[in-house]
Amino acid sequence: MLATQEAVKTTQEIADRLVQLCREGKYEEAQNELFTEDAESIEPPGVPGLQTVSGLDAIRKKGQDFQNMVETIHSGSISDPIVGGRFISLALVLDATYKGMGRQKMEEIAVYETKDGKIVKEQFFY
Repeated sequence: MLATQEAVKTTQEIADRLVQLCREGKYEEAQNELFTEDAESIEPPGVPGLQTVSGLDAIRKKGQDFQNMVETIHSGSISDPIVGGRFISLALVLDATYKGMGRQKMEEIAVYETKDGKIVKEQFFY
């Protein structure tokens, strides 16, 4: 490896950094640092307000759109990561009041796929 090349992060390193940034509320920083430009973000079919998108710009916009839907966050948590091969799994809980939809507690599993030291796909199950 050349001295000028940046070392490729392991899946565990990506997982730890992702959890750290998300727990600090730095979602866009996590996307900018850890995702590939052509990453995918997959939502369950038929979910109102959120859609499956491709590309980092679309993922950023999706995150901003979600933030704009939220009126008040009452509480939230992110589990420690479970890493298996190239995959990271997190359990997420968010108790929030949404504009026009009232207060809801959302519990989901997020699965991230990595390749060459970056996240190439995120998929949400709820």
